[in-house]
Amino acid sequence: MNDTSYYTPKGGLPGPTNLMTGRAVFTTAYAVIPKGVMADIVTSKLPFWTDTRLWVLSKPLSGFAETFSQYIVEVSPGGGSEKPETEPGTEAVLFVTDGELTLTLDNETHTMTSGGYAYISCNADWTVKNNSGATVSFHWIRKAYEQVDGLDTPDSFVTNEKDHAPQVMPDDHTGWMTTRFVDGADMRHDMHVNIVTFKPGSAIPFKETHVMEHGLYVLQGKAVYHLNQDWVEVEAGDYMWLRAFCPQACYAGGPELFRYLLYKNVNRHMKLVPAG
Repeated sequence: MNDTSYYTPKGGLPGPTNLMTGRAVFTTAYAVIPKGVMADIVTSKLPFWTDTRLWVLSKPLSGFAETFSQYIVEVSPGGGSEKPETEPGTEAVLFVTDGELTLTLDNETHTMTSGGYAYISCNADWTVKNNSGATVSFHWIRKAYEQVDGLDTPDSFVTNEKDHAPQVMPDDHTGWMTTRFVDGADMRHDMHVNIVTFKPGSAIPFKETHVMEHGLYVLQGKAVYHLNQDWVEVEAGDYMWLRAFCPQACYAGGPELFRYLLYKNVNRHMKLVPAG
């Protein structure tokens, strides 16, 4: 789709005379982290990364969403990491929104630009570097891979959104489309990270209520989202974080497409705690 774009935060700090009232909210069912919250003073750093900062959008929380973490990573020219992941058994998705990222994945080098998508297997050997003269920004979604006896570990791959046609939702919902990067029937994968697109005026016409946890980062446009019992206005740069069974629906506003990067956990039994 040639009219797409990818919002990228640039940091900074609100002026000292600004009102502090904003749209940030954290409830027992969902959280909304608006783009205005992503200021310089709330960034984090990581070991073995150079010339890099990140905004932590979500992390596993007991009693809330527990399966994933999500960052927006900003790497200055010359920065990157030879040891990006320090937790064994972790899989990842990288999605580039601005700039140029050099990803070396199992000894093969890839140049990723806006719309670039990489699935990194839990067994992969990988590094990242900004070899360009400008800052690069990307989403980094992490999950502890859930191995199942009899299933192979999924292979790593690198692609770009432009190489994947959005799929219209069933029952002729032509204004609601999903760009999928992994075959939904591939049981090796225990998470999907897709891009969901709505044409202006289109909607999720019922309150989805399901076991999957979500991270939704708005890449483009605006909408009114129904989360649990609340209507919330969201726009490009906002992040929604939903625990399992949080009711959800939306209406897309205009005049452009409403698009978001969506995480969900899939294809695994519900873990049980033995009695006693």
